[in-house]
Amino acid sequence: MKHETIRIQLDSEETPKNYLNILPHLKNPLPPPLNPETGEPVSPDMLMALFPVECVKQEVSSEKTIPIPEEVREILIRSGRPTPLQRAIGLERALKTPARIYFKREDISPTGSHKLNTAAAQVYYAQKEGIERMATETGAGQWGSAVALACAYFGLEAMIYMVRISYQQKQYRGTLMKTYGAEIVPSPSDRTEYGRKVNAENPEHPGTLGIAISEAIEDTAKNDNTKYTLGSVLNFVMLHQSVIGQETIAQLDSIEETPDYVIGCVGGGSNFAGMAYPFLAEDRFKKVEFIAAEPTACPSLTKGEYKYDSGDTAGMTPQLKMYSLGADFVPPKIHAGGLRYHGVAPTISALVLEGRIKPRAFNQIDALNAGVQFAKSEGIIPAPESAHAIKAAIDIALEAKKENKSRVIVFNLSGHGHFDMTAYGDLMDGTLNGDV
Repeated sequence: MKHETIRIQLDSEETPKNYLNILPHLKNPLPPPLNPETGEPVSPDMLMALFPVECVKQEVSSEKTIPIPEEVREILIRSGRPTPLQRAIGLERALKTPARIYFKREDISPTGSHKLNTAAAQVYYAQKEGIERMATETGAGQWGSAVALACAYFGLEAMIYMVRISYQQKQYRGTLMKTYGAEIVPSPSDRTEYGRKVNAENPEHPGTLGIAISEAIEDTAKNDNTKYTLGSVLNFVMLHQSVIGQETIAQLDSIEETPDYVIGCVGGGSNFAGMAYPFLAEDRFKKVEFIAAEPTACPSLTKGEYKYDSGDTAGMTPQLKMYSLGADFVPPKIHAGGLRYHGVAPTISALVLEGRIKPRAFNQIDALNAGVQFAKSEGIIPAPESAHAIKAAIDIALEAKKENKSRVIVFNLSGHGHFDMTAYGDLMDGTLNGDV
C-alpha cells in the first residue's frame, strides 16, 4: 500500500508558489481591528506605520491566493522546503495503535522551526521599501532566530526583545541570534520607556510576550528606519505559513491518505494555521477534526473570553477580536515560551467560535513526557511547544486503540528541542512542576 511509505518528500520545484488566504473561507467576516484610542476600525495608515506595506495589503486581502515572491521562494527552498512528511512508525509500534500517525518536519529548517516561512517574507517586503532595521519580540527564541537569519539574508539589522525567563532558560538561542548578527536583550529591558516602567515596578518580572511586543513596537515608533515584524496572530503571518499545509496535502495525496485529525500546538497560532488552513479551505476535508493543543498554564482557547483585547501589555497595538486571558495576564514560567501568549489569532478564534477547530489543553509535565516518548520512538527531540501537539496525537492514537479503529493522524512538528535541554533535564530529575 502506498501509505506504508515512511517518508514522503516532494521535489524543490513543488514548493508552493502561492500563499493561501483563509479569510474568504470564514463563515462570517472577521471583526476589524480597532484603534485603542478611538474604538473605531484602524486605518491602513496606522498599520503601515508598523508593518511593511505589502503585509498590510495581505492582512485585508480578500483574494483566495497571493503569489509568493521568487526571492522569498528561493530562500524557502534553500532552507529545506518542501519539508518531509514522515510516518511515525516507531511511535505507532510503541503505542500499539491501529492509527497511522504522520508528522510534518518543520524542525529541519536552519533555525529549527517553521518561523522562517514568514520571517523571510516580512523582511523581504521591508527591504523592498528601503527599510534598514527590523524590531521584534520573541518568546522561546524560535521566532527571534528566524528574524535574525532573514535579516542576515537580506542585509537588514535585527533588534530582538526576548522574554526574560526564556532568555535565562535558553541562553544558546540568544547565542544563535547573535551569530546571525542580531542584537538581543531580555525583556523587560532598559531600552524602552515601557520596559523601564515594568522593571521599576518589579525588578524580578519574568517577562511576557505582551511586554516584549510593547517594547518592540515602542522601538519601531521611535526609529524611522525600522519596521515591526510579527511572528504570529495577524492574518498575513498565517497566510505565509500556509506553505506547510499545502505541502502536506500534496504529500498525503501522493500516498492516497486522507487525515481524520490535523493537529498543531497553539500560542499565537502560526504553526497551527500554517498546517490547518489549507485543509480547512477545501470541502473534501470537511470531516477532518482540527485539534489546537495549548498549555493549561496559558489556556487562551479553553478558558479565555472571546472579546476585543490588546495584543500587547501596554495597549499600543490595535484591539483584536480574539480569545484572550487579558493583556495583563502573566503566564507561569513554563518552558514552552512560544505558547505563553495571552491571546490567539483572530482567524483561529473565529474558527473555534464556528466549531471548526477544537482546542485541548495539557500541562507541561504531560506534554514533555509525550516529547520524551516521541524522542525514544522516532529519535527526534521536539520543542516543548511541539510536544503539546504530540501529546494530543498520542491521546487520539490511544483512543483509536481502545476503540480498535483505524485513524489517520497528522500533526505539525513545529520545531526541534535542541535548545530546550533544561526543560527535559528538569522533567527527568523531578524538579518540573505542571504549570509553573
